[in-house]
This record gives sequence, C-alpha cells and structure tokens, in this order.
Amino acid sequence: MRHSIALMDAADANTPLDAQQEHWQRILASSPDRFGTAASEPALAAVRAFRELGARRLLELGAGQGRDTLFFASHGLEVTALDYAESATAAISAKLAARGLSDRVRVLGHDLREPLPFPDGSFDACYSHMLYCMALTEAQLARLSTEILRVLRPGGLNVYTARSTSDPDWGQGTHHGENLYESGGFIVHFLSDEAIERLTEGYELVSVERFEEGPLPRRLVRVTMRRPD
Repeated sequence: MRHSIALMDAADANTPLDAQQEHWQRILASSPDRFGTAASEPALAAVRAFRELGARRLLELGAGQGRDTLFFASHGLEVTALDYAESATAAISAKLAARGLSDRVRVLGHDLREPLPFPDGSFDACYSHMLYCMALTEAQLARLSTEILRVLRPGGLNVYTARSTSDPDWGQGTHHGENLYESGGFIVHFLSDEAIERLTEGYELVSVERFEEGPLPRRLVRVTMRRPD
C-alpha cells in the first residue's frame, strides 16, 4: 500500500534517511556474508572495463562486506574502499587480512553525504554496486557524482548500479519523497531514466545496461560514465 510521509520541517527532513545508517550497521553486523562471498555480476563486468582503461587506482563506494573489494584487489587493483557502517569496514579488514590482501586495499569509514576526503584526480575509476539506490535524495546523489568527477583523473570511469523504476518493488511501502520507498526497514531510491540522465552532468555517458539480480528478481541498471579528457 502506498502512503506518503507528512511534510516535515527542513531541519527534520532527513530523519528517516539518517536512521538507515544505524539500520545497516545492525544488519551487516548480524550477517557477516549477507550478500554472499562471490563477486557480483556488475564487478565481473566492471573489471573488464577497468582493464581496458588501464586502471590501477580504484575507489569503491558503499563497499558493504567486501565481496567485490576482494575480487578487485585479487585482480591487481589498488582499492580504496569506503562504507559508513563500522561493521562493514571491520568485516572487510578481517577478510583482507585472512586473504593476505591488506596491502592492496585501504578501508575507510565515511558518510558519502559529505565531500570525499581525497585530492583532485586521485583515482582512475570509481565503482559502486547498489549505492546509488540507498537512502540518498537525488540532490545528494548529484553532489556525490560531482565529487566522484572531481577525484577521477581525466578519462576515468564512474561505474554504478541501482534499482530502477521498472523494479517490482517500486512504489511499494512507505513513500519518503522522490522515488524513495521503504519496505522491511530498508529505504530504496529507485532511479528513473530521467534521474539517470540528470546524474550524468559533467560526464560523458558511456552506457546504460539493464540487468536482473536475485530471486524477485530485482531490476537494475549498470551505468558507466566517463570524465572527459
């Protein structure tokens, strides 16, 4: 059943979205391999693009419990992995140590609503799986995309995935404005084609590929954008 939240004062406008950090902290702490241990399909596709680019320095945002992080590190990339849940960064660090990959990955806790803590042009590529469909408004996603653009070198790639408005869960549960819907305690931002287009500002759009994942199945897009030379 759809229903919209009441209008709130500006100071309180992000309260339901803010609460997601604590929710993810609990969820990831209670299930060490919630999303499995094998690399995701988007990571398999992304590593091919990174090889073609000659990428060495990779920024991974919303790294979760590290299944893609370990995959990228094992394929020779120098990874800086960010997540805002302490349980996630702790899990990644432990897995890296167990696999002998700690020297290839820097793990940091960071709230991606804040500016990225890196100099301009620090990375050859940026990767995020499902981060763009977290509890972030479109304005926050636009600021994040601009920050990613800043820390990429000319010609660098930003590859992200997100659930789309063709997903069967779109429009279900509690509405938190825009295309943000909450179900089962998780707030998901379903990206429309128009939103994807708006988020390309400053980039060259390389591709938008649609795919499915999981038993629902979830319907996602994999977007590849390039920082112009």
